[in-house]
Amino acid sequence: MPEGLIFDLKKYAINDGPGIRTTVFFKGCPLRCRWCHNPEGQSFAPEIMIRPSRCLSDCSECVAACPEGAIVKTAGVPVLDRPRCNACGKCADVCPAQAIERVGRRLSAAQLLREIEKDRIFQEESGGGVTFSGGEPLSQPDFLSEILEQCRKKEIHTTVDTCGFAPADVLERIAEKTDLILFDLKAIDEKKHIAFTGKSNRLILENLKRLAAKGKKVVVRIPIVPGVNDDEENILGTAEFLRSLGTISEISLLPYHKLGRDKYRGLEKKADDDDFTPPSAERLERIKKDLEDCGFRVSLGE
Repeated sequence: MPEGLIFDLKKYAINDGPGIRTTVFFKGCPLRCRWCHNPEGQSFAPEIMIRPSRCLSDCSECVAACPEGAIVKTAGVPVLDRPRCNACGKCADVCPAQAIERVGRRLSAAQLLREIEKDRIFQEESGGGVTFSGGEPLSQPDFLSEILEQCRKKEIHTTVDTCGFAPADVLERIAEKTDLILFDLKAIDEKKHIAFTGKSNRLILENLKRLAAKGKKVVVRIPIVPGVNDDEENILGTAEFLRSLGTISEISLLPYHKLGRDKYRGLEKKADDDDFTPPSAERLERIKKDLEDCGFRVSLGE
């Protein structure tokens, strides 16, 4: 049976589909959105994240535990030699302050299902379920397919949150087993999409057309990033495209934020969003009204 690589499991989630949900974050993503707030979800391999502010300066358990000799203490905090590190996680296992974390763990579908079912009472009473997010869950199609089948047998409502960048046959196979698709749409202009995500949006738009043609339940989610996609041309162009599909009626707006900055530092990655600022409440309301005037039901997410 296939195993999946996940980097987080969020309980009592209320913004990832209807009701109270358990959200499972798959590790690995084909896009590199400049505003990404989950940098630990980008790589398809486990990683070590260090939070120096949590470190106990007089403790060196992590140094002693590392079999590769990839950690030293400098000025009282752990410093990782990443080329030598194999992300085994032994340093994280012995850290008493949780200053070191191994991001990424492998689970079988049966193991993941047991975690999901721990929240069953909240899911059932609220009309919720489980949401598979990321990273990009469609990048692990065999595992995703298996866990969706297991959830269907247990009559657990399923949602898949996707960027849409996946082979058409993968998308269609997963969509057949999913109750709801949350489909992220970053920008309607291809050149802008390439500039800010690293990939063309042609496959993404074609995949959304396929889902709409099959009548799948889809909610389009648009991250609102000032200076990237909050202009009238993009908003109205997106609305025109969605109206042409005929079956998309719901849009969720997700305002950009900077809450992922500490995670970039912990992974020693550079955040590429220095010139971005969160959208104002007034701008969000204007965009919401413009889309509502185009005939869509629009909600504001987080």
